[in-house]
Amino acid sequence: MTVDDAARPPADAATPASPPGPHGYAKQKDQHLKRLRRIEGQIRGLQRMVEEDVYCIDILTQVSAGTKALQSFALQLLEEHLRHCVADAAIKGGPEADAKVAEATAAIARLLRT
Repeated sequence: MTVDDAARPPADAATPASPPGPHGYAKQKDQHLKRLRRIEGQIRGLQRMVEEDVYCIDILTQVSAGTKALQSFALQLLEEHLRHCVADAAIKGGPEADAKVAEATAAIARLLRT
């Protein structure tokens, strides 16, 4: 067992399986991928800045920009989840609706902690 294996939860952990697609972001998938590639470029730029011994404050400014870009992406994805998955579950009603609201609430809580 490697260190990475120890950090992973066991396969039979009480983590719910992801529901099958299509997901709320499916219609904008290409736009999301383009946006994530741009964010990836920002992060690679940070690596270069450190390698090139750029001034700390300049790096921190770029860290802030990358953080804001990821937060913006997360909010877009959350909105799509609410409009698609949560709204669909609410229409159907029952325990699935409560579960989707709880799931969305937990995701919002995680975003607020960052």
